[in-house]
Amino acid sequence: MNHNILSYIHQESPIHRLTGAAKLIGFILWSLTAMITYDTRILVVMFILGILIFLLSKVEFRYISFVFYIFLLFLFINNIAIFLFEPMQGVEMYHTKHEFLHIIGHYNLTAEQLFYQFNLTLKYLTIIPLALLFMVTTHPSEFAASLNKIGVSYRIAYAVALALRYIPDIQRDYQNISLAQQARGIDLSKKQKLTKKLRYASSILMPLIFSSLNRIETISAAIELRGFGSQKRRSWYHERPFTKADYLAIMLIILLFVFSMIITFLDGNRFYNPFR
Repeated sequence: MNHNILSYIHQESPIHRLTGAAKLIGFILWSLTAMITYDTRILVVMFILGILIFLLSKVEFRYISFVFYIFLLFLFINNIAIFLFEPMQGVEMYHTKHEFLHIIGHYNLTAEQLFYQFNLTLKYLTIIPLALLFMVTTHPSEFAASLNKIGVSYRIAYAVALALRYIPDIQRDYQNISLAQQARGIDLSKKQKLTKKLRYASSILMPLIFSSLNRIETISAAIELRGFGSQKRRSWYHERPFTKADYLAIMLIILLFVFSMIITFLDGNRFYNPFR
């Protein structure tokens, strides 16, 4: 079965059986842990746990591979930019200097800089895959109910749900418009030159934009006619009560967060320094 990028994928797995609220709370704590700590040991453990969680979800990697590879490209560009603009950031952070190679000018390849950027890369690899997994294992309506359950206004939560529901619609419209334009003689195959493909892209993007604006207007009119937002509270069809598995998952992520903070700030510094 073909799945749209970042759309909900139904599977029978322990991750899917967790409620959206439990997954949201867990992901927030997971992200906070990865963002706060610079302890490589904790980040490596979280990276391994992330792989195990992904395997536990039974979601095939090919469903998120496209977005993940784009993320890796931006991660590579980010690492290059960090080295170009702050080549001595690691030295300033760890207060030591072990130089491997002098490149040019003040650009020196140091163990400290490599270790610093390795930690940054681990942070991204710890958070982003779990973010993608959260999106494909949580139904948009349940996600909206989860946001509302933790205190977010139901108006904002519903807007988020509409945005997530809209992703597959945009992809479907793009595919339909692309096929229609190719039927009219526009060549978008791999054999076509990149410059021409970019020029032909406008023949797809403009109809896509207008169809999207038309759908937005239709949805806005529909929810306004139904009096959306007139009440202080609303019920949710996809809202589910917490189960024992949800409480257990939240307890485990809280324990991971507390343990990570203790290890991170044990010596009064959140940066693990192997060069001392």
